[in-house]
Amino acid sequence: MKKLKWFLLGIIIILAFLLRIYKVTQIPPSLNWDEVSIGYNAYSILKTGRDEWGKFLPLHFKSYGEYKLPAQIYASVPGIAVFGLNELGVRITPVVYGTLTVLLLYFLTRALFANEFIALTSSFLLAISPWHIQLTRASLESSFSVFWVVMGLWFLVKGFKKPLWWVLATITFAVSVYTYNSARVFTPLFLLATALIFRKEIWKHKKEAILSGVVFTVLMLPLIPFVVSGEAKARYKLVSITDDAGLIPRIEERRNLSKLPPLLTNLIHNRVTYVGFYFAQNYLAHFSPDFLFVGGAPHKQHHVQGVGELYAIQAPFVLLGLYYLFKKKSKFRWLIISWLLITFVPVATTNDSIPNALRTLIAAPAYQIITALGVYWVYVLVKPKGKLASYFLWGTTGLILIISFASYLGRYYKIYPVAYSRDWQYGNKQVVAYIKDHYSDYDLIVFSRHYGEPHMFTLFYLGYDPAKFMSDPNLVRFETFDWIRVLAFDKFYFPDLGDAGTRFEDIKKDYPGKKILFIGKHGDFPENMAILKTIDFLDGTHAFEIVEAK
Repeated sequence: MKKLKWFLLGIIIILAFLLRIYKVTQIPPSLNWDEVSIGYNAYSILKTGRDEWGKFLPLHFKSYGEYKLPAQIYASVPGIAVFGLNELGVRITPVVYGTLTVLLLYFLTRALFANEFIALTSSFLLAISPWHIQLTRASLESSFSVFWVVMGLWFLVKGFKKPLWWVLATITFAVSVYTYNSARVFTPLFLLATALIFRKEIWKHKKEAILSGVVFTVLMLPLIPFVVSGEAKARYKLVSITDDAGLIPRIEERRNLSKLPPLLTNLIHNRVTYVGFYFAQNYLAHFSPDFLFVGGAPHKQHHVQGVGELYAIQAPFVLLGLYYLFKKKSKFRWLIISWLLITFVPVATTNDSIPNALRTLIAAPAYQIITALGVYWVYVLVKPKGKLASYFLWGTTGLILIISFASYLGRYYKIYPVAYSRDWQYGNKQVVAYIKDHYSDYDLIVFSRHYGEPHMFTLFYLGYDPAKFMSDPNLVRFETFDWIRVLAFDKFYFPDLGDAGTRFEDIKKDYPGKKILFIGKHGDFPENMAILKTIDFLDGTHAFEIVEAK
């Protein structure tokens, strides 16, 4: 029996790895701007010990002005050192920790319920989860936080038998805080909830609990300067539902339209009621059947459209699993419920892309555990009914799951890359390949920023020396209220060719006698111009046109 268990677990882990590594350099169809930023900063750390801004081993990477957390970037250094500054070098890191998360979930679930069936089932469901596969085939910080949270939960549960495990748990939970912004809210709230739920048991082992608390606090100290800084507040305002630029006008509009007495109008339409309303609306959106089982998240980088975050066949088992969790009065029932409920608190305070799969990925393993509980309970109930009933139920369930899984894979590998290559900034690599072949032929290379951050794609795909970039006398970059603009470096210039003053004819006048290579979208250049090369998105629509001016 023990050999069978390890054999099945081995099969699940191999499956998880294959689902994450197969064609990972081609699908998603391109590295997006966050991936190239993570990759180039990891490359810069590898080569110089500094980020693109010249800061030595930073705790926050300024990047585009959103201050990326450090864990994903530092974890990407080994992959880039081995495989180079390319798609595999960047994406091998999430493939590895995504696969290991499947393994960790097995150990966590076994520690929670001491049941091999439930543990193997939850691990298998995460291995084939559209939610988890999507976000561990690209270098996205959210999925790294899940790895550390699941590991922390495993150590936390082990600590109820041997309390010294709590120290290791707090270390891994602390690392999760350095991975992704959602984890910065989730982890402290979850640890607080755990302390309240198990306060009596924790008090019996107060020495270990206090030591764990001290360790966690010490590990959080380096974050304090950033958390209280203007940079952190500015970043939060960009995505927060409390953003005055959007909230105040909406309140004023409602007040002006109201026909109620002024006192009642002010009581109904104010900052508190509106923030509460939008928070509740955003929070509850993540429990909608459409998000979970039918259509999934709207953001096209985060999910294959037309597929739920969970398979539809999981729906009844999720409900049964929740019932079973409380029916059997599991010791850890409130641990799992608080894990699930707290996950959606950070995203409920934001104002974009709701419901959001990326910022709520921490919930994915919890849903697999609950599903596995439902499957196990049905198995227990049906087993006495005889083999025929069991064969029919599990045969039908297995067939539906196989069809759903096959449909998802078909959408992911055949439809998704073609339909959504634009969303993944496809074409930048092909542009830079052309630039690389013709770099010495031009005095100036103008690369439109219409599709976003061409400088980072240029740095990444040229493998541009980070030390040379940092000290480049032609480097021009400036900060706006919400972003960083890199306008020029080396012989590159990155305007928006659609803006007044930086159009094709304007640039030609500004650089008389220069041989200039222009890269822009269709419509940026005069109709009679000869096009050197056209680069299309995978659906056949035009992405870039390349022309020259003398």
